[in-house]
Amino acid sequence: MGKKYENINDYSEELEKKKKKRMTLNPFENMFTKDGKGVEKDEIQVLDKPDLGNFFKLLFRKLNHIFSVNILLICGNFPIFFMLFAYAYTTVDILGPSSQIYPLVRGVSYFDNSPTVMTLLGIFGNQDSRFLPTTATYIFWGLTALVFFTFGLVNVGTTYINRNLLRGEPVFIMSDFWYAIKRNWKQALGFGIMDLLMIVILVYDIMYYRARLAVGGLFMTMYVVGYGMAIIYSFLRVYAYLMIVTFDMKLSKILKNSLYFSVLGIKRNALALLGTIVLIVLDYLLIRIFTPIGLIIPFIILFGLVQFMFIYAAFPKIKQIMIDPYYREVENSKQPEEEAEEPEEA
Repeated sequence: MGKKYENINDYSEELEKKKKKRMTLNPFENMFTKDGKGVEKDEIQVLDKPDLGNFFKLLFRKLNHIFSVNILLICGNFPIFFMLFAYAYTTVDILGPSSQIYPLVRGVSYFDNSPTVMTLLGIFGNQDSRFLPTTATYIFWGLTALVFFTFGLVNVGTTYINRNLLRGEPVFIMSDFWYAIKRNWKQALGFGIMDLLMIVILVYDIMYYRARLAVGGLFMTMYVVGYGMAIIYSFLRVYAYLMIVTFDMKLSKILKNSLYFSVLGIKRNALALLGTIVLIVLDYLLIRIFTPIGLIIPFIILFGLVQFMFIYAAFPKIKQIMIDPYYREVENSKQPEEEAEEPEEA
């Protein structure tokens, strides 16, 4: 027989105790759902003076939230893992000539066995590993394309969380993440596809012109221009995501304003870019010195911290130019009405 209770209140208290003692099967549940420490007294003052000192204060105060954002950025864009799996487990590793001239020299050797041709065959006949795609590789590449649908949605959700951290608002990671996606999914999806395409194109262009720097001339110029465009676009995309989660505007106007802000906030943007470069260099050095730690850091904090830095640099400029003037106009419009409602003195 089970335990007997005198009344329903005793039974309810016993159930609550059991719930508290029960172990959760989800290791990330507490990370995303437990109550935070609340808003500290000086937290709301960060936006009044968004300097470097307050950045580090806010960073250490919200470090656990940035860890959570980093997990969302990685797990939310899960199709990337299909590409990694495709290269690691579905390709065929074979040996092949490293030089593109080898087939030509090989063809000549069938008709001319002179020492000169044999020497060229030895020079250009060096072998190296080549990875050939299989049917499974193409399937996983197709699954990787799903990242075009997740990229913008995840960035909108995490941008909303980081913006609220900066504004000193209470943050509930998962509920805020899904709220931002549900509220802005159309613009998030459209800009996310455009954003990822631009990133792929800019990276491809830089790599293409870098491989041809020895030619000089136009290729050198285009290489520098490609880097410049990549830097400006890295600023623009941050403002675009911030305005998507902050304002009700058309996407074309968001892109136009983002370009303006990229120039107006160039100093703060440059500092965020410098911080990103420092983080990447440090992580690269860690990979060279102690590979396991260097490889783990991006999965722990790197992406979330980079996004947090750029939002810290970008949002104060949006607040200064677009948000503060709006509230000043609202307050000024209310003052005459309040004065008119005041009763006249007898």
